[in-house]
Amino acid sequence: MTTTAGNPAEPVELLSPDLVADPFGGYARMREQAPMLTGTMMGSRPMWLVTRYDDVRRVLTDPRFLNNPASVPEAPDTRTTVMKTLNIPSDLVDYLDDKLMQIDGAHHRRLRTLVSRAFTARRVAAMRPRVEEITATLLDRMAEAGRDGTPVDLMTSFCYPLPFTVICELVGIDETDRPGWYEWGMCLSSPSEHIERIPTVMRECVDQMKAVIARRRAEPRDDLISALIQAQEDNGDRLTDREMVTLVFTLVITGHETTTHLLANSVLALLENPDQLALLRADPSRWPQAVDEFMRLGPTQWGLPRYAAEEMELGGVRIPAGATVMPLILPANTDPRKFRDPERLDIGRDTGGSEAHLGFGRGAHYCLGAPLAVQEAEVALNELFARFPDLSLAVTREEVPWSLRPGVTRVDRLPLLLTRPDAT
Repeated sequence: MTTTAGNPAEPVELLSPDLVADPFGGYARMREQAPMLTGTMMGSRPMWLVTRYDDVRRVLTDPRFLNNPASVPEAPDTRTTVMKTLNIPSDLVDYLDDKLMQIDGAHHRRLRTLVSRAFTARRVAAMRPRVEEITATLLDRMAEAGRDGTPVDLMTSFCYPLPFTVICELVGIDETDRPGWYEWGMCLSSPSEHIERIPTVMRECVDQMKAVIARRRAEPRDDLISALIQAQEDNGDRLTDREMVTLVFTLVITGHETTTHLLANSVLALLENPDQLALLRADPSRWPQAVDEFMRLGPTQWGLPRYAAEEMELGGVRIPAGATVMPLILPANTDPRKFRDPERLDIGRDTGGSEAHLGFGRGAHYCLGAPLAVQEAEVALNELFARFPDLSLAVTREEVPWSLRPGVTRVDRLPLLLTRPDAT
């Protein structure tokens, strides 16, 4: 049965406190209510929320669903609304408004081809020794900090610095420039809490990226910024300086945040499921498959909105050309129509086949950094639990401080004991 799109009396607000506080329960109720619901976010016009696996996968792979509303004449100009809400200065909007993830067609393929050179299977494999080295250094520091039984916050000591260091080295952000990125990332990941700082933060960020590009142009290195500059010089019409700034911004900000929360959520999940941890300790070769299962259960709650290039049917609903469609990743990845016992952690799940998840997306916009994120998580988690076999929560499960922010399932802090209390 097909219904026609209409304006609901009470659309779902994606930023509602109830949904943010209970994403698994809230999104599950939405999914079982209907495959397609209407919702709003940050004062937007009503959009279609896609809740079930098959429909979400179609939105991610069907080329008729576009990422750039400017490509669809009937689509609402939601980005202008968002930029105003976020207090982004008008002269800086272009640096955020044409990111790699928000464009389509030939323009997207051109930029993706340039960036993908940094994420080839060979390049990612070659980075493994460095990932292992960074991991070992961080674990040494944790051991020193927690050797007398003092709780250690895994977020600040491990989950954040590992992927952040890796992506900065890959892209080409000097160590002396990295402290600023931490502040900028915090502001941009929680804009409502830092709204007054956003204009200053964005200007500082763009100015530093321009300075880094200028330094690499004068003194190239073996990093992505230098490679992009070389591509620009080899074929000057392929990449503008503004595009380069935008790419660097996108890669550094998005290149560590998901992995940071993937690591923390995975540790918490394994401490809550000791039977699954025992399987991994007995057979460490299962870590890559386990990381896929961790990614299925979070941290991503939704993808970027898409825009219907033509009228079509989706989830039993006839949606008009120009309609905004939001693919909800979390309810899709826990859809019982696709996954057995979907909310249970199962490292033996066939996540590469019949139970493949959508945590890294699908289609033309599949996450370029997915192989690197999986490698980082595999190395980090394996080494963490091998180094600290008695790892445990320093607080009760109920006392773990969750971050009540939309879009990503994450904790603010994860206080752990590295040894048994009676062993110190």
